[in-house]
Amino acid sequence: MQNYAHILLATDFSDNSNLIADRAKALADSFKAKLSLLHVVDNLPIMDTAYGPDIPFDIDLTEELMKAAKIRLTKLAGQLGVPASSQWLEFGSPKLEIVRVAEENEVDLIVVGSHGRHGLALLLGSTANGVLHYAKCDVLAVRLKDD
Repeated sequence: MQNYAHILLATDFSDNSNLIADRAKALADSFKAKLSLLHVVDNLPIMDTAYGPDIPFDIDLTEELMKAAKIRLTKLAGQLGVPASSQWLEFGSPKLEIVRVAEENEVDLIVVGSHGRHGLALLLGSTANGVLHYAKCDVLAVRLKDD
């Protein structure tokens, strides 16, 4: 097996994100690999039902979410020693954006968290599951305990 050269930590800033970040950092240190960070602001539509499903509730919400995410991403990058050139903030479907960024940047390992959901929760979609099935590189899904 060849060592990993570029590891991408895809973070959602959840309560367990530090555990996942620590795992990614340890792997990067172990393999002497480049560590990059990615956060994707999900494009979930938020609608005002009084105007029907076609009118966005607050079109400035996306900009505010992106600003808040940038602050958190920069803070995490500082803790992990990741330079600005290796930080990405994207907007869209997390599983699709993670795979796209990994391919465009020649990542050979993606690290994500996974709650190990079953049944209906799995059918509704899991970012880790989507990344696992579509990524062209290795994926480490760090198992997280549900509360």
